[in-house]
Amino acid sequence: MEEQEKVVNTETENKVSEEHGAEVVHKAARPGQGERRPRLDRNVRGERHGGPRRRDNDRDREFEERVVSIKRVAKVVKGGKRMRFTALVVIGDGKGRYGFASGKAGEVPDAIKKALDHARRNLHRIPINKKGTIPHEVMATYGACSVFIKPAPEGKGIIAGGPVRAILELAGVKNVLSKVYGSRAPINIIRALSSGLDSLKTPSEVRTLRGQEKKEAK
Repeated sequence: MEEQEKVVNTETENKVSEEHGAEVVHKAARPGQGERRPRLDRNVRGERHGGPRRRDNDRDREFEERVVSIKRVAKVVKGGKRMRFTALVVIGDGKGRYGFASGKAGEVPDAIKKALDHARRNLHRIPINKKGTIPHEVMATYGACSVFIKPAPEGKGIIAGGPVRAILELAGVKNVLSKVYGSRAPINIIRALSSGLDSLKTPSEVRTLRGQEKKEAK
């Protein structure tokens, strides 16, 4: 009975529309209701809106990153121990610039990300000559740790290990000799090495300093 009533209703609607001069259009024939619209590809959608979005990681492609150490630390509070992680990272562009920092967070990825942000804000520069080594030897000390670095002939490579090798490789030094004395804590080694690299002077800088000293003596 219900099917017969539906058929009668459609026939009456068609008769009324024909009497008033209107065209009969079935609902299934209307565009956009019975058929699905074609789905745009993601690449096409990105090209239409100016290409894919730029991520934050693409901005820091000039720096190479390396994690030196990750440690779990605990803080004793009233309710017990609060466990966290510390990450020590080193970055460099291979053209004489490097940076290092440590970050602390409840998760390892968060600690690494925090350390990388601090390292990008604290950049240092190493004077590198044409042979890919440092201008002169230097002995640097921080706390109970001492680091000795010496220029090496071309083709010798980086004779170093641990944090010293990480900084020199990422900074772009290709030939150098090094030796660590005293404390072997990674953060102390890096700080001692950084103070020694900051004290390096190029031959032109030494000549200007000697010229100023001669003028002051006269």
